[in-house]
This record gives sequence, structure tokens and C-alpha cells, in this order.
Amino acid sequence: MGSKFNIILFRPEIPSNTGNIIRLCSNTNSNLYIIEPVSFKLDHKSLIRAGLDYHDQVNIERFIDIRSCLEKIGKTNLYLITKFGKTKYSNCKYYKGDSFLFGSESNGIKDLVLSKQYYKEKVFIPMAKGNRSLNLCNSVSICIYEALKQNKFKF
Repeated sequence: MGSKFNIILFRPEIPSNTGNIIRLCSNTNSNLYIIEPVSFKLDHKSLIRAGLDYHDQVNIERFIDIRSCLEKIGKTNLYLITKFGKTKYSNCKYYKGDSFLFGSESNGIKDLVLSKQYYKEKVFIPMAKGNRSLNLCNSVSICIYEALKQNKFKF
């Protein structure tokens, strides 16, 4: 397994969220993988503004599907982050090289057909009853910092 955590965005829709996640990946020394289709250009003005000048410091790769992304990453523990998960995000043990898959802002990962053989666990972030979702960038932040905390913040 690799020495960095991997953030995988499945069909992201909001440029500023992706830009903020680019900045987050730079600050956490994480890789960023984006699964197509994406409704905006990666050089979109709001994406660049949100990501500031961090683009050159982050390994960003785009893929046509999740399987080709996972082939590129290689051996990894893949965690699907979904409100339909069975395990609280903080109850998993994370290791360097682990991967976190986040769905699109409006559809989550419900379109994703990925059999259990590909992922280790479906995990959720607790929310107050009656709420639908957290912001995508906030969700990524919560999970990546939990993983870093467990690994004594060794970047």
C-alpha cells in the first residue's frame, strides 16, 4: 500500500467543492482521483479560486470509471462514505494507503455499482435526525483528519 491516503470523488458537480478538496489534499498530503463525468472543467475559475495555488502540489488524476481508478491505485482498503453506511467513520482503523470514496453532491454513490469485493466497509458520518447530508468538502475533511489522527498526523 502507498504512503498517502487517497480521496476519490465520484462524479463531483460543484467546482468550489472540488477546489476546496484540492486544497485539503495538498494540506494533508493526499492523492485526489476524480471519476467522470464531471460537469465542469478542472481549470474552471471557481475551482481555481477555491483551490488557490495548490493545484501543482496535488496528484490529481481523472478516470472514466471506478474500476480503472482502483487498478491505478493498486492494493488499498476502500471505504465508501455514505449516509447508508453501517459503521461510524471513527470506528474504523485506517492505514496509510487507504482510499475514501465520496459520491456526487446531488446523487451520492447510489448510481455506483461496486460489489463488496472492491470495498472494505460502507461508513457514515453521524448527523442530527432529519438532515440529508453534509457538504462534500466537509465530509472529506472529517474522514481524512480522522485517518491522519489515527496515524499520528504523519504526512
